[in-house]
Amino acid sequence: MKNLTFVLIAFIVITSFFACRKDNAATANSAANTSASHLATNTVSWVNVIPPTSFSSYSTYWNDLYPWGSDHNGSARMRSQNISVSGGVLTLTSAPSGSVGNSNKDPYLPIHYYSGTVYAKTVPVVTDSWPKWHFKGEFQCESQTGTWPAFWVTGADSWPPESDFMEFKGSATCWTNTYKNASGGWSSVGTTISSPGNWHTYSVYMTKTNATDVSIEYWIDGVLKSTQTGANFVGKNLNIIIDYQMEGSSGSPGPTGTTYMRARNVIVEKSATL
Repeated sequence: MKNLTFVLIAFIVITSFFACRKDNAATANSAANTSASHLATNTVSWVNVIPPTSFSSYSTYWNDLYPWGSDHNGSARMRSQNISVSGGVLTLTSAPSGSVGNSNKDPYLPIHYYSGTVYAKTVPVVTDSWPKWHFKGEFQCESQTGTWPAFWVTGADSWPPESDFMEFKGSATCWTNTYKNASGGWSSVGTTISSPGNWHTYSVYMTKTNATDVSIEYWIDGVLKSTQTGANFVGKNLNIIIDYQMEGSSGSPGPTGTTYMRARNVIVEKSATL
């Protein structure tokens, strides 16, 4: 009986020890996740720059096409008639154009489509006064070969910098990319999205880390997917672009019919608090 009692006591002590270690580890992991998660903290005070209702007041917050014109690095030429808003939802429509000449942007692809792209009138810039920025939106995206929807920022005065918050290149993989990174090139992470044509939320936190660089957190549907370094982002004016380009990096031939990209509840906010 004494031996049995001793065994029982030893079992209880050992079990309690490992349970305590497990609880402590869980607490540490929870604390780490909370400290890394902007969604779980109330310590940041945000100033809204673009409200989630901005598409209902489109001309106040948005411009048609690219900041530089109608063409970019794919085979779609952007037109105002391919941009529409209804019920707070922005719809960008792409349809075959026939052959209408070449793009006036590198790599000078033949134009096969008319489509729509918009850019924000707000021009964010990471500074000492506003060291943290948040960009978020809900999107429905095509993912078939030749479709190239994206939500991104690029240097308004020069390129680089560039940060691609969401980019689909002819598949269900969402790419989050940063150029220029600490090594002077691209950082890219791909995430497979279930049914990209349904509504998904893409969110980015851009935070000043030193005199020249930022940390960029890329979130999809509330989950942190990647943290990348943006070199020489500080002090650079940025254009915010919602872009439905075609072919190019998304492959070819593209669709033979009409396709769509939709956006809603896009917000931009800034904070003086790190």
